[in-house]
Amino acid sequence: MQRQTKALNNIPLIDKIVYGSGNLSFGVVIQIISTYMVFYSTVILGLSGSIIGLAVGISVIWDAVSDPIMGHISDHTHLKRFGRRHFYILVGAVSIAFLNFFLWNIPSAFPAVWKTVLITSLLLLVKTCTTIYSVPHTALGAELTDDYNERSSIQGIRTIFFILGLFSANVMGMFLFFKPKPEYPQGQMNPLAYRDIGITASLITLIFGLICYFGTKKYIPALNEKIKSENTKHGTKELLQSLSLALANADYRNVVLGYMFTNIASALIGSVGMHVFTYTFNFGNYGIALIFGVLFAVSILSQPLWVKISIRIDKKPAILLGLGSSLIAGLYFLFLVIMRNTAAGQAMWFLPFSVLSGFGMGGLFAIPLSMIADTIDVEELNSGERKEGIYYGCLTLCYKLSQSVAILILGIFLDLVKFDSNLDHQPAGTVFALGLILAVGSILSIIVAMVFCNKYSLNRKKIAHVQQQLHAGKIDAE
Repeated sequence: MQRQTKALNNIPLIDKIVYGSGNLSFGVVIQIISTYMVFYSTVILGLSGSIIGLAVGISVIWDAVSDPIMGHISDHTHLKRFGRRHFYILVGAVSIAFLNFFLWNIPSAFPAVWKTVLITSLLLLVKTCTTIYSVPHTALGAELTDDYNERSSIQGIRTIFFILGLFSANVMGMFLFFKPKPEYPQGQMNPLAYRDIGITASLITLIFGLICYFGTKKYIPALNEKIKSENTKHGTKELLQSLSLALANADYRNVVLGYMFTNIASALIGSVGMHVFTYTFNFGNYGIALIFGVLFAVSILSQPLWVKISIRIDKKPAILLGLGSSLIAGLYFLFLVIMRNTAAGQAMWFLPFSVLSGFGMGGLFAIPLSMIADTIDVEELNSGERKEGIYYGCLTLCYKLSQSVAILILGIFLDLVKFDSNLDHQPAGTVFALGLILAVGSILSIIVAMVFCNKYSLNRKKIAHVQQQLHAGKIDAE
């Protein structure tokens, strides 16, 4: 046992990369849905904002509710060949690729009711499959090592691939799929572009999902040895008890709530960002690609720096630093909205926003997941069990439920501000309101996230003490 544990505490860089690459499968599909679905549905398919807001909201609610269920199932899966996680990684990757293809190939000539039914049904199915894949994949990252700093390294590499998924959806999507054509001067208006980006995303999902599966399955025997003999009752009652115990962990709860409000800001950008940059700031595909390209490039390049920052000043101060950078970016974006007549179409005005937001994002995606792994150590000391699936499933439950509410409200908001997809130029009041809700909503969400993250009490010294007690207990048990 000690030999296996030591091996898992020193994961080779190539294996971290192989594991992290699996996040690209999840990231690229989720991001094209987040970035383009509302725009695709309202502008290309001609559905109302309220209808698509409801459809997306329902899918996100189901996605959220299914996460802890999937975590619970994964925690109690004991397959000698697949372990607790790998069977779901394999099945999830194949299913996501298949269903995502059909999501972006809905004929615009279909009646509105059929388009609504197809959008809603396919979104629910895709979100179900991303849950089957992503919850076990995220839990696997927490299982691979017990080392305090190695956790940050693994999550940093995982975050690089997640951000690459965002980059692929936003930047490469604009450059490769939404090129201007004579009939579509603004490439994002081209219906065929959405079909092509859907096909590409499905291929990426399949390829990197399989790389992750085959590249990490060698760890299954060692991971199986770490699993303790557990209660065989795995029903709804135990699921609810596990969720209750997780949320009773104060440090875990503060990380979850901080992460939840951080992701509300991301949901705002994902849901109306295309509308704001297209209509409020009059950007075409290349301008949008440049702004998001710089943002994601800074996020990716900052990952090694964030690992060093979290090692040097610890994880809580690091996460507050990331939130501070994001807050400044939000305030600057509010300034740009106020100065929209001057800033419109001028990408250089947006580069400070991209750099500040990208730097903050780099820390906010990676560090909280490493902090969650530390709170699981505390729970193991108290209860004797490790339930990574439940902990990460509950994390996504909370932030996805909040995102669903935000998206539903935004869909209704598009109608309230009289956004009309048939108009090439929206009324001045409409475009100002779009920019304002994105800026102010993001600022308020980040401030609330800072309040909760500031309440987190764990640090390197405390986790070292917890792990010493756990190690001593294991030796006594032997």
